[in-house]
Amino acid sequence: MTVVKEIAHYLEQLAPLAYQESYDNAGLIVGNPQTDVTGVLLTLDSTEAVVDEAIAKGCNLIVAHHPIVFKGLKKLNGRNYVERTIIKAIKNDIAIYAIHTNLDHVMGGVNSMIAERLQLQNVRILAPKSDTLLKLVSFVPAEFTQAVLDALYEAGVGAIGNYDHCSFRVNGTGTFRPNEMAKPFIGSAQKDEEVTENRIEVIFPAHLQGKVLNALKQAHPYEEVAYYLSALQNLNQEVGAGAVGELPNAMTGDEFLTHLKDTMGLQMIRHTALVSDSIKKVAVCGGAGGFLLNDAIGANADVFVTADYKYHEFFDADGRILICDVGHYESEVYTKELLQRYLSKKFVNFATILSDTNTNPVFYRS
Repeated sequence: MTVVKEIAHYLEQLAPLAYQESYDNAGLIVGNPQTDVTGVLLTLDSTEAVVDEAIAKGCNLIVAHHPIVFKGLKKLNGRNYVERTIIKAIKNDIAIYAIHTNLDHVMGGVNSMIAERLQLQNVRILAPKSDTLLKLVSFVPAEFTQAVLDALYEAGVGAIGNYDHCSFRVNGTGTFRPNEMAKPFIGSAQKDEEVTENRIEVIFPAHLQGKVLNALKQAHPYEEVAYYLSALQNLNQEVGAGAVGELPNAMTGDEFLTHLKDTMGLQMIRHTALVSDSIKKVAVCGGAGGFLLNDAIGANADVFVTADYKYHEFFDADGRILICDVGHYESEVYTKELLQRYLSKKFVNFATILSDTNTNPVFYRS
């Protein structure tokens, strides 16, 4: 059997919890991590109706994009939908896991799914994050260098874009003198020693620090491992907000709006005036993405597809870009398919089911 903790761990390989915003509450919200999973229901939101659906379909784990709990709950007495949903889930032994802004911030996440629906090519992060990478430097006897590097690669270092096993090394001489308490791999107590060593340098995501240092110490032959870490301000091209890519062929403004409506299954689009006869580069952000407008303009995007725009914010386009507000739910609903695709690659001993419950609180009337 597969337990809830294993599902959570696998989801966090796609979207590490370290990449969620400070206000967010991604992760396991309700449930015992050691519970055997009978089925997974995938949804955008956790609501009472979704819990009822999970019960009816024999699923004891709900994986939602939006957390049902954002702020601390002081009481659980059913006075609002959040409390009622939590109570119902607990009473029926149903776990709830949320994968929210951490999934917004990774390649292959929410924005990559929008780009896929729109058939964009050459997709990349629109606003890459900084301060998410560390550099490790260590010194290894030449004959052990590859074994140490292999262990570090396995721990997650050395991945840069479409490349992995990236490292730098330079040969030199290491010196040391063991004291009488030491148990040196090379050398003798109270004698100066010189060893041909390689200085190795690798980059890795900061949230992997513990795993990487453990791998270094396990693989390194020395009793005392010399290393140091440096925080990098480099932009991490794999982590950040929004996405930008190009259409296979340029479209007119009217053609693009039709394409957007058809591929995203939209009832309506709120948008600014058409400013160009040719739409080629498209920026996207699932949910409320207005904060990325300048990034979209800076990327020379012809259009910015997002949600939750307020009336006065549309003026910020200022004739420089076409803003398309497609609706919050509509921009993220295909996240369910993304998660089903991902989980199905790993787990085949239980069902992963797309929720049939429409949790969109916004209704339209034509």
